[in-house]
Parts: sequence; C-alpha cells; structure tokens
Amino acid sequence: MGWSKWRAAFIFGPLKAQSKLSVFFTMLLLFTYLFYCLNGYCDSLPTPVYYVHRTVSHDGLRTEQPGARNVSSASSVRQQPLNRSRSAAQSAGISIANSFGSKKFPQAVIIGVKKGGTRALLEFLRVHPDVRAVGAEPHFFDRFYDKGLEWYRSLMPRTLEGQITMEKTPSYFITKEAPRRVFFMSRHTKLIVVVRDPVTRAVSDYTQTLSKSPGLPSFQSLVFRNATAGLIDTSWSAVRIGIYAKHLESWLRYFPLSRFLFVSGERLVTDPAGEMGRVQDFLGIKRVVTDKHFYFNQTKGFPCLKKPEGSSRPRCLGKSKGRPHPQIPSEVLLRLRDFYRPFNLKFYQITGHDFGWN
Repeated sequence: MGWSKWRAAFIFGPLKAQSKLSVFFTMLLLFTYLFYCLNGYCDSLPTPVYYVHRTVSHDGLRTEQPGARNVSSASSVRQQPLNRSRSAAQSAGISIANSFGSKKFPQAVIIGVKKGGTRALLEFLRVHPDVRAVGAEPHFFDRFYDKGLEWYRSLMPRTLEGQITMEKTPSYFITKEAPRRVFFMSRHTKLIVVVRDPVTRAVSDYTQTLSKSPGLPSFQSLVFRNATAGLIDTSWSAVRIGIYAKHLESWLRYFPLSRFLFVSGERLVTDPAGEMGRVQDFLGIKRVVTDKHFYFNQTKGFPCLKKPEGSSRPRCLGKSKGRPHPQIPSEVLLRLRDFYRPFNLKFYQITGHDFGWN
C-alpha cells in the first residue's frame, strides 16, 4: 500500500507541475495578446483583399467599374466585417492613407500630344514641391483599363495635404475611349494638352520612328496616299495626331473647355518660365518654377533645368530629345501645311488662342 502511494506521487506529481506551468504560459500569452490589442496593434494585421462588383453612375449614365470581379457570397460575408471601413472609404473615392501621405487619383493629367513637349513639361513641373507625378507613362486609359481603377491608383506617388498628383500619357488625346473613361474617374480632372505646329510635330514623330527602324520608307512616301494628286494619308499616325480640332471635339463631349489648358510647345522652348507660369496658375499652385530654374542648351536646342542643389550637373532631357530632323522636300512640307490649315483655324477658334502655325 505504501509502495502504491509512493508510485502515484512519483507519476502524478510532475504532471501537476507541468499542468501549472502550461496554465502559466497560456495566461502569459493571453495577457500579451490583450496588451497588444488594447494598444491598437491588432488593427495593423493584414486583412484579405477582394474585389467588389459595383457600378458607378454619373449624371444618369451607368458603367461597370473596370477590373471588378464577382466573389462568392460566403466569402463576401466572411470578409465583410474585416474590410467594411476600407471598402466604404474606397467606394466613396477616399484615398488610402498612411503616415507618409496617401495615394490619390490624379487631379491633373497631361493627355497629349506625342512629340509636343510633354516630357519637358512634366520634368519642369516635378521641380515644384507641390507636384508629385508618375515618372513612366501609365497608359491606363488606353491600354490597361481592364486592370481597374484601384490598380491605377496604386501606381500613383503618395502625396501630402496640398500636393497635386499628376501623370502624363500623350496617347490619351487621340484615344476614342479615353474621354469617357477619364470622366468616369472624375469629372473634375484638369486636362493639359501640349500642342506644337502639326507639320513640325509630324516630322519629329517620323524622326523618332526612323531612329528605331532605319529601314523606314521616306517621309514623303508615307505622308501621301496619292503623291500625284497630293492626297494626304490621314491613316498614318504621324499625320492623324496633328488634326487637333478633331480629337478635341471628342473630349469636349465630356469636359467643358474650362477644364483644359493648351500649352504651346514652341513657347515651352522659347519662354519656358512664361509658359510654366500659366501651367502653375491653371493647377492652382504657387509660381515656384520661374526663369531662375532654366538655361538654354545651345547643343540640344531647348531649355534645361539649372543644376539643383547637391547635384554635380544640370538636368537635361535624354539623348532621344533634340534629334536633328532629316531633310524633307519643301514642296512636301507646303502641301502638308495646306492640309492642316483649316484644322488649325478650327482649333484656334475652339480654344480661343492663335498659335501662329500658319
């Protein structure tokens, strides 16, 4: 009998000690968890991401939100409590914020035109402390619209209160679907169009393509549908882009003229500070970028930004900018100028500004 009690004590004694130790560690973990939750750390845990299928309405028009996908009802119910606040904010168009600012849809977009001076304008604007812009062209409204607006917003830089988010994609101006798509993002978007003499622009466009494809046919063989009759081939993109009035009419179906600023590509070269003053006024920001920021690069033939503080050299656009143009027969250029003349006059009439291309 004594042996049995001793053996039971030997076996169950350590078990009781182990049980107490387990309870101790369990309570320690529980109190640690409660401490972290009370201090707000539980809210920072990652939550599942899902897509919500919804429609957006503007002025009685309805459209399906790009990139939306249906999810099972069980999954939606399971994830709804975790994401209710975030989904409500995103549905209302409120930006996703953190301590370094927030990612917002662009309030201003440089929509055109190719070879007009859009890259120069964007680089000049990025000097301004209140402007934050995407470096690469997103091409959302012409190529990647199916990825959805949230994907588009994820590309944007974070901005602080009072800063403007911008992007540039020159092909938007000539893309048929772009005006409607930009409108459904925000009807208040400010639209900047950098325009240039369409004849010079077409030659510059051809020069860029020629640098990538040395075997390209001559400019004159591409510009004419029928050289004998002098018919211009408007299906060639280098020609088509320069019919500014036609493309602008598509945008004016969705946006009033007051939402546009037309920047002169020529004045951006001859008087960058003056043109930048107009742009800053249009954006509603202080005139910070002035003539003290520029100097004229004789080699490239256009202005560059002066050396920033802490930098060893000034900022100029890359080698692809300022290429010498090939020699084009004068009679070809005259025929092309005659072709553009009525379109230019109509563009002057719509915008209320004579760019002096004639």
